[in-house]
Amino acid sequence: MVKLSIWALIAASLAWTSFCSELEAQGFTAAISPPRFELGVKPGERTRQVMEITNPNNRSTRFRIKTADWVLDADGGLAFFDELQPGSCRPWIALEAREITVGPSGKYRFRFEIAVPDTAPSGECRFVMLVEGDDQTVQAGSVSFPVSGRIGVIVYASVGEAAPRLDLIGTRTRTINGAIVPVVDIRNSGNAHGRISGFLSGTDASGKKLDFDPSTLPILPGELRGIVLTPTTGRDEPIAIVYPITIRGTLEWGDKSIPFEQRFAP
Repeated sequence: MVKLSIWALIAASLAWTSFCSELEAQGFTAAISPPRFELGVKPGERTRQVMEITNPNNRSTRFRIKTADWVLDADGGLAFFDELQPGSCRPWIALEAREITVGPSGKYRFRFEIAVPDTAPSGECRFVMLVEGDDQTVQAGSVSFPVSGRIGVIVYASVGEAAPRLDLIGTRTRTINGAIVPVVDIRNSGNAHGRISGFLSGTDASGKKLDFDPSTLPILPGELRGIVLTPTTGRDEPIAIVYPITIRGTLEWGDKSIPFEQRFAP
């Protein structure tokens, strides 16, 4: 198992919602688009995809490309596995190359293919495309140590009739970085990942009206995940919720929605 470096964690976290992924670490700079693939494919089919790697440097840069399996912990942190995990679909993946060089201020359209076996059951093929730069040496006083930069591009491929099945299990509050925030616990009993969105609002005990944005973290098959509801006011200001608060609106995923009304208190 390879734990994400701090630089890779930043890049991967941005990749959930950004339109491009960027990473800069000790001389390694790159941008990749798209930051995530969400595909549909049938058993026996092949799908060919392209990701564009941009080198903004004024010198040629070498990149290594490989696949890995991954897991997401309760706090949204990623861990990558070079070794095949149970049920991994990475044997289905073919890469155009393991190493490329991109010229100064250049772009490279990198191709990869997913070939789904005829016998593949409905489910979700998940893996990450890792784009890595050359190792760099950092000097800290009399000590030198190697560091490397990487960007992770997550790929989801729904096979056959795979689909999420999300259910609201409960609600609670949680303390994150010293702030108490509302959380909804969502279980996915389907066989593909899902994400929650919604239109939610409430007025706290001080009379302050707040809107709430559900976290866009994926909820993987078989997973129970706490989805944080982040308060917003439409203005750039610190927000402290004065509890209790009742939050109302709808929770949505795919083409489904459910009415939501829950009271939160620490």
